[in-house]
Amino acid sequence: MHDLLIIGAGSSGSAIAARATENPNLSVLLLEAGPDYPMLSETPADIINSHNNSYTDHDWGLKYSPTQGRSVPFPRGRVTGGSSSVNTTIALRGIPEDYNGWADLGNSAWRWENVLPAFNRLERDLDFGHLSYHGDAGPISIRRYPREERVPQQEAFLDAAEQLGYPLCEDQNDPQGWGAGPQPMNKIGRLRISSAGAYLAPIRLRPNLKIHSESTVTRLLFEKKKCIGAEVITNTGETKRYEAQTTVLCAGAIMSPAIMLRSGIGPKEELEALGITTVVDVPGVGKNLCDHPALAVVAHVKPGVQINRDDPIIQTILRYTAEGSDKRNDLQIEQISFAGTEKSPPAFSIAAVLEYQYGRGELTLQSADPKVQPNIHNRFCEDERDCSRLVQCMKDTLRFTESGAIADMIESVVFPDPARGADDETLATLCKRFSGSGYHPCGTLKMGPNTDPFSVVDQHGCCHSIDQLVVADASIMPYVPSANTNLSCIMIGEMIGEWIRTNPGRYGL
Repeated sequence: MHDLLIIGAGSSGSAIAARATENPNLSVLLLEAGPDYPMLSETPADIINSHNNSYTDHDWGLKYSPTQGRSVPFPRGRVTGGSSSVNTTIALRGIPEDYNGWADLGNSAWRWENVLPAFNRLERDLDFGHLSYHGDAGPISIRRYPREERVPQQEAFLDAAEQLGYPLCEDQNDPQGWGAGPQPMNKIGRLRISSAGAYLAPIRLRPNLKIHSESTVTRLLFEKKKCIGAEVITNTGETKRYEAQTTVLCAGAIMSPAIMLRSGIGPKEELEALGITTVVDVPGVGKNLCDHPALAVVAHVKPGVQINRDDPIIQTILRYTAEGSDKRNDLQIEQISFAGTEKSPPAFSIAAVLEYQYGRGELTLQSADPKVQPNIHNRFCEDERDCSRLVQCMKDTLRFTESGAIADMIESVVFPDPARGADDETLATLCKRFSGSGYHPCGTLKMGPNTDPFSVVDQHGCCHSIDQLVVADASIMPYVPSANTNLSCIMIGEMIGEWIRTNPGRYGL
């Protein structure tokens, strides 16, 4: 029997384990479905290599439907560190309006002035750590590629941005910043600074922490409407039960709602249709799925332009606001160093990304069997407000292919097909058919007051309908922040981890 059972050793779960075990009176068991690599010397190359994502070796094998009629792979990390161990290492925070917006929905603890100390606490910013809105001593090292380390197409992207009139923004995590500049990244050289390396490595010898890897949670355990732990199946097929005073679900915006649904927490009609006994009818479980819809311009390069697939996949970014939008920095354009396969003609892409999504998708179960993956329907660009802004972003992205040093590198644009035109209607059709995920799902167990029938947890992560059950990951975000979500997930872990450490009574400990 442990005091705290944490399900998922990803970005949030690792941070919670670190903060909670600072209280020597709390015993903590951290469960992870994937493998664990305690020693850097034993860590596989795909986890270490931050120059590109790991797509298959440490993946859940999920598929999703970004738009109607499509089903494509949806990479998510299955390893200690979660998706922070396999991602692009972009270390963006979002902007104050993101978190103030969460607060305005009944979650006052998440106002910018409250979350900023957690962002500062998690980071060791090697470029701007001396500023009041940055940290210089946290576990996550962050730096930006200087000019001399940027590959030609990344530097050319910034040249084109300048010619197009966008301001230079050296620190994309400046709360008021916007424009083009280097990406803040949680990497040192080629080494990915994951939450496993940053948070778990320093605490593994704490006597009040146990880490069990390759342990997939099949369902939560209850006594009436109190969570008392979880049932897991190990990689050898053995079923085990782990009981705890309080359980914290940190399995991410896909797996956390899937676990709750399999356990009987969710929309009653959906559960009954699958033969799952309803513990409590919670209509919001699996709903409110939001993400960052994206579409890329792909260009073949001229003879002599070198495309090296071992280069960093990304180094630069443009953040700006759509014309007429009241959502600041709701668009991004990013230069991708290479595109296609090794056998295709040398190419790169420029991604257009929508950073605030009005539309919502949903996650449902196909089966009560934990081996069967859930249905994930994003419904990108079905909301015309999303479609029109992504169309604008695509038009702006196409201007990059005609500007400055980046234009000098391009032989031809191959997507979208120039022969089909680039008018609003044509681009809207492409956005509705082909936009895909920025791989930042969130919102599927959203936090909010219990007066909101679709909120699942309160602002401290405590489940409205089940005692001793806490959720602390991207699923509780009311909507996606205007940034890649890894730092926001770690921040959630820092916030709730500190609350557990300093006010255990709130969590029944």
